[in-house]
Amino acid sequence: MSRLAAFDMDGTLLLPNHQFGKETLAALRALQKKQVVLAFATGRHLLEMEILAAELALDAWLITSNGTRISGVNGERLFGCDLPAEIAHQLTHTRWDTTATLHLFNDDGWFTATELPEILQAHLLSGFSYQLTDVRHMPADKVTKICFIAEHGELLRLEIQLREALGCRAHLCFSAWECLEVLPLNCNKGTALNFLSNHLGLTMADCMAFGDAMNDREMLESVGRGFIMGNAMHQLKNALPHLPVIGHCATQGVSHYLNHWLTTPHLSYTPHS
Repeated sequence: MSRLAAFDMDGTLLLPNHQFGKETLAALRALQKKQVVLAFATGRHLLEMEILAAELALDAWLITSNGTRISGVNGERLFGCDLPAEIAHQLTHTRWDTTATLHLFNDDGWFTATELPEILQAHLLSGFSYQLTDVRHMPADKVTKICFIAEHGELLRLEIQLREALGCRAHLCFSAWECLEVLPLNCNKGTALNFLSNHLGLTMADCMAFGDAMNDREMLESVGRGFIMGNAMHQLKNALPHLPVIGHCATQGVSHYLNHWLTTPHLSYTPHS
């Protein structure tokens, strides 16, 4: 039986409007009553996830910024990892041939030089927002991650440039169709969840996890039970064809599976649309 459940947020646990569904919240609380440890594993910032966890009144571990931070249920930091300063400096000072906007994250928040009010729709629940600034003037040390936002085709062009410039010195992944992230090498949701499970005296075989994007790949492929959302990126489904696909986030597919697992685990599972 799984003893720890890890959840991606956007496209997985949250509805398409980036809100929590009632059935989802009920399922999470039912898991806690069964003494299953909860972990939110997300690209979102720790400051934002602390707000959401407090509002939900759920005792959950927070794996944030795609695995660069792990924080405990009482707010203590368990793990932290940053981009090498020379890479952060290179990313912010190179004139990339792209229309993508650059976003820098550190422990103080989210920073960008371009105002994009449409992307704040995803953060209405918490009220978390970017701070407008010239990121070239910011310290290059203690940067947790840098991401680029644009249409997917534009990001594919940029990805080629980044791989040529960075080589194997950083980890690149798509956390969403329109978001390409640059992370510290060997730092992802999978390595973070492994660190957390070891801290709790568990193994990855004791964990279940749910996700929808390529930044969930390492986590999903390394746990005892990994589940891909019906609305997941096709690249993720192609990369992990052996994993079961459950329902869509719009129909609270995670809660549908959890209710089955909690009540009738001996029966085979069929996702609803």
